[in-house]
Amino acid sequence: MAEFRHETDRLILRDWREEDWEPFFRHTNTPAVMRWLGGVMNEAGMATARLRLESYRRDHGFTFWVVERKRDGGHLAGEPLGFCGFKRSNQQGGPVGDMEIGWRLREDAWGHGYALEAAQACMAIGFETFGAPHMLALTVEGNAASWGLMRRLGMRRRADLDFANTDFDPESGTIIVYAITREEWAMLRGEA
Repeated sequence: MAEFRHETDRLILRDWREEDWEPFFRHTNTPAVMRWLGGVMNEAGMATARLRLESYRRDHGFTFWVVERKRDGGHLAGEPLGFCGFKRSNQQGGPVGDMEIGWRLREDAWGHGYALEAAQACMAIGFETFGAPHMLALTVEGNAASWGLMRRLGMRRRADLDFANTDFDPESGTIIVYAITREEWAMLRGEA
């Protein structure tokens, strides 16, 4: 399988390297970042997460890729900012098998537009390269930053697809779903 690499104006999305894992978990396995993702993981949880990310790439040809800032002298240049990409949705009770876009960025990368830039690139890759007919994104009601980004991406709330699951937020017990079709995405880009 060919190595994946995609560049945007400020970012590089690429396959994982061995040296990425330690800084990725150090910067993203924190109370703030993991607040709406089930909480901080222990060593076993991090090992399981790594195996899942590697299996998505192996089994489907895509994953949540490393997001790194281009080397431009910025304090975050060259360091993993987090991940963005997609997988086949696999949350228990949810729409299993559908293309699911997702992201996770370290706290000092928030508020700079990196998640939007990476997610827009991934959405194009999903529709253009992998032929997704539609894409989903999952979050919880309390994670306003996440569903706000979903809206900025042109996704619509699909309450009919919400499902009971405590993986992200044990208190609410519900995962909410946003979605966009290839046709909706093309219209947003002025291609329809």
